[in-house]
Amino acid sequence: MSEIENSQSNDGNEYDADSIQVLRGLDAVRKRPGMYIGDTDDGSGLHHMIYEVVDNAIDESLAGHCDLVEVILNGDGSATIRDNGRGIPVDKHPKFPSKSALEVILTTLHAGGKFNNKIYQTSGGLHGVGISVVNALSEFLNVEVYRDKNIYSQDFKKGKPQGELLKLDQKTNKRGTKVTFKPDESIFDKNIIFNIKRLYEFCKSKAYLFAGTEVKWVCDNKLALDNNIPNSEVFNFSNGLEDYLNNEIE
Repeated sequence: MSEIENSQSNDGNEYDADSIQVLRGLDAVRKRPGMYIGDTDDGSGLHHMIYEVVDNAIDESLAGHCDLVEVILNGDGSATIRDNGRGIPVDKHPKFPSKSALEVILTTLHAGGKFNNKIYQTSGGLHGVGISVVNALSEFLNVEVYRDKNIYSQDFKKGKPQGELLKLDQKTNKRGTKVTFKPDESIFDKNIIFNIKRLYEFCKSKAYLFAGTEVKWVCDNKLALDNNIPNSEVFNFSNGLEDYLNNEIE
């Protein structure tokens, strides 16, 4: 037996087929969140979760189907992002007939409309990864979809569906998608909280970058007071970056 073979057989940590883990679904995200959203200890990954959901709404705006994005910071540490776009599809997915397209998007990496150039010519975010990663790293997540005057809702916990997609017994004239989530403290340091000023400026910058898209900021009153920012404000810059330059000069 060679010296190398001898050392391998005696080290007590055999590396063979049994050593290879296969993580299914969103387990890989929860196991290695830094691979998907960045650092979970300094707040960058935490804020990236909001950025991903907002980017989905902005993509609807870029595609010409949305002109309102609302970002709400709730008092319980959760966030809500709503848009008036087409709404996530809720019909059954052809490859997963037992699931709605919404559930597939929320629970499957690399599932989304951004791989089809006919749906989105351009897009930001993680291209089919973002919303499922947010779901995986959330203590809870709820999605409401408004399509064809109907309201659909589904709840998730740590990435897993808590029942099927429901069609609520009420009608609406609204359209679009509303996502509410609370980051999971077992993933993120419980002492790390959303930087309210940072998110306020983020919303304002999105409105500058995407002229004509109204970005509405809403923040829990106590959070707003503690951080000395408005609890509600609407950003809408028809001239985009030109408005930014003019405001900076003033």
